[in-house]
Order: sequence, then structure tokens, then C-alpha cells
Amino acid sequence: MNGEPAAAAEQAARRSYGRLVAYLSARSRDVAGAEDALADAFEAALTRWPRDGVPANPEAWLLTVARRKAIDTLRGRRRGEAAAAWLEWLAALETPADTGALPDRRLELMFACAHPAIDAAARAPLMLQAVLGFDAATIAAAFLVAPAAMSQRLVRAKAKIRQAGIGLAVPAQAELAERLGAVLSAIYAVYADAWTDAAGTDPHRRDLADEAIWLARLVASLLPQEPEALGLLALMLYSHARRAARRDAEGVYIPLSEQDATLWERPLIDEAEGLLHLAVSHGRPGRYQLEAAVQSAHLEGQRRGRVDWAAVEQLYAALCELGGSPVAALNHAVALSRTAGAEAGLARLDALQAELGGYQPYWAARAELLGRCGRHAEARQACEHAIALESDAAVRRFLQDRAAAWF
Repeated sequence: MNGEPAAAAEQAARRSYGRLVAYLSARSRDVAGAEDALADAFEAALTRWPRDGVPANPEAWLLTVARRKAIDTLRGRRRGEAAAAWLEWLAALETPADTGALPDRRLELMFACAHPAIDAAARAPLMLQAVLGFDAATIAAAFLVAPAAMSQRLVRAKAKIRQAGIGLAVPAQAELAERLGAVLSAIYAVYADAWTDAAGTDPHRRDLADEAIWLARLVASLLPQEPEALGLLALMLYSHARRAARRDAEGVYIPLSEQDATLWERPLIDEAEGLLHLAVSHGRPGRYQLEAAVQSAHLEGQRRGRVDWAAVEQLYAALCELGGSPVAALNHAVALSRTAGAEAGLARLDALQAELGGYQPYWAARAELLGRCGRHAEARQACEHAIALESDAAVRRFLQDRAAAWF
């Protein structure tokens, strides 16, 4: 194996995580058991692949090892006819080497995780862990929840799937819509995590962005009459179209307002525009349609040289009314500062500090508005908070340069 063997083994294993969890747990409904077996398989890969080389079909190798681990565990812990039937199925399980490809059952697992019997707050996080292998700490950060609390939610949710016998299959058409919100939330969280790697230096996050868009396309094709599925795909395509413009040749971070629009991928933007128009035509507005409309307004304004801040402010106001998200309220405050002045935006931000005090964009926005109001000492302090909370070195440098320019 060329390069870093251990890193290559880990990357190959991660690419198959969700497919293998879904495939192994489809019959047993034991998501936690499938994850345990795969964890052992990944550990074996990291030990053996650097020594023996990456197998021709990594997915088949991982499935074979995970299947053996699951069989060993079942033999040691389970008795009775149900266990015997499950063991027989595992023993006869076909691998990708036998069939040419492993059926992709991730979407089935995602809709199973969105079953009404599972706590609503655990549905999207469970998808992130079971389908894409996120750890509890990463998921907790995405949902602004303490890691210990998130871990407990995930354990309970997996136990519920097993105990309630929740089937891992795409539900009937009539049941799809009621589970859709959690599925879309999980897909968007995956893309948002990938988006944090603006420089594209993390191969795993690059793969995640493509996986998220693939899943969004699959859901939109499965539910073409659901405007929020179309809206989410549009939102992600708008963002993805700008990825090449987010860093310059030296890796310096470039905010949307200063990006070179000629670097944007016009075909993706055109597709997003078409999807958004189709979604809006259904007459059922929702979060993702509104967020996609904000992206559309920003991109169009950037190309024309003038953002319609009144329209953006109205869109964020609608988002706040719809869901009450503190992040939407933050963006509304920034837009309000453009239409009603920096003081009005600051007043809106003041009410959000308790909820967003550990969120870098809150402090960056606060620093900018304080600076515009001439309150330079407070702006400098807010900027220092933002810099301390930011993990991306390029964004930290951008904030430091802005602070120097303001003060």
C-alpha cells in the first residue's frame, strides 16, 4: 500500500461504514451489534492492511470479518430459535465478491431511524452515527448538545429499534412524509460537517459532501412532491457551487461577499434555481426552501454587485417564525443591521447570547456590528472571543486581519 497505510485503510473502511451497518442490521435490527462487529473489522483492517496491503474489494473484506465477529458474539450471548435463524442467515450472507456489489440500504436505515417510536430528538443524530459513523462528540457539536447527553440519546434509540422490532426498510409512501424531516436534518448535518473543511484537505469530509448530495438526490427522487426535499437539495447545490471560491491560491479564507463569482459552478447554480422554483410551486414553504432562497438572493446579489438585504431580512424573519432556530435568529440580526442599522442588529444579538455564547459566528457578527457602531473596545473583545472559538487557522487569520482593519 502506497503512502500512509494506516490512513488509507481507515479511509477505505469509512467509505463503507454506512452501507455495512445497514446491510448487517437489516435482518437483526440490532444496529448497535452491527456497529460493534464493524468496529472490530475496522480495527483488524488497520492492523492487517498496512502489513498485507489493501484487498481488491475492501468492502467485501470488511463484511466478511464483521460477519464472523457477529457470529462469534451471537453464539456466545444468544440462544433459541430466533438466534439460530439469525446465525444461519449470517453464515449464508453473500458478500460483494459474490454478487458484484453490496446493496446500498442506507436510505432504508435512515427512515428506520426516523420511526415515530424513536424519540424525535434522537432521530437525526442516530442517522449520523449509524449511517455515516460520526462519533457522539461530533454529533453533539452539530446539534449544540452536551456530548454525554447525546451519547445517552443514541444508546436509547438503538435499544428501541431492537426492542420494538422496528423494520429497516423504506416505509410505505403514506408514511414517508412524516419521517422526512428527520432524514433531511441528518443529511444537512452531514453536508454542514463537510463544509467546515473549506480547504478540502480532509479526504473523509470531501467524501461526506458527495455522500450528502447523493442522499439528498435519492430522497428528492423518491419524494418528488415533497418541496422540502427539493429545497434541501437546492440549498446544498448552491453551497457546493461556491466551494472553489472559498479559498485563494494561498489558502486564505474568502467570505461570500468577496468571492470571485466567475469561480462558481454555474451548472450547479442553474440546477439549484430550477429545484427551488419547483419546490416553491408546491405552495408549502419550509426551512430548506427559505434557506435556499437566501442563498439564491446572496448569489444573485453578488453577481449584480448589490444584495437585496430587505428580501434577505424577510426570508430570515420567516425562518425565525417557522422554527425558532437561534442560528436563524443570528442571521436575521445581521440582515436587520443592513436594513435598520447596526444598533437594531445588536439589540437582536443581545437576546441570543445565552444560547449562542459558544458559537463562533455569533461573536464574529457581534464584533462587526460593534465596530460599525464605533464601540471599538467591545468589538475587539468580541473578536477575540470569535478567534478563540475558531478551529480553522485560515478563518482565524481572516478574523485577525478584520480586527486589525477595524481598530
